[in-house]
Amino acid sequence: MQAVRRRVLYATLYEALAIVITSVGLAWLSGSAAPNATLAGIGSSAIALAWNLVYTSLYERWEARQPRKGRTFRRRAAHAFGFELGLVLMTVPLFALVLGITWWEALVYDFGLILFFLVYTYLFNLGFDKIFGLPASALPHAETS
Repeated sequence: MQAVRRRVLYATLYEALAIVITSVGLAWLSGSAAPNATLAGIGSSAIALAWNLVYTSLYERWEARQPRKGRTFRRRAAHAFGFELGLVLMTVPLFALVLGITWWEALVYDFGLILFFLVYTYLFNLGFDKIFGLPASALPHAETS
């Protein structure tokens, strides 16, 4: 499968399945109506996509100005923490408003989603690669004799 087509398929399937799972989970946990939970799921997905573009762009601009180049564990951890913190700050109000829950409950749900996405992303990638094969960048090179 071509790289661009693979990425589009991956992103579309990843987000669509994530929205379905999170919408059902949010409806069940919060006792909210399905349309509200679906709105929260779609909204959080849209926020995550937009925030990823903005945050990564800002981070890479900052990174380019640093005298020491490279991505150490510390820089990667800072990037991940900053991304998640910004995402939580944007999605907690969304969940509280749309689901009609307290800010504390919304924060707890958000942390649950962070843990969910750690597992979901791993399993989704595993399944996607099993069904569609590995991308060219991950294929072992044929040994030459």
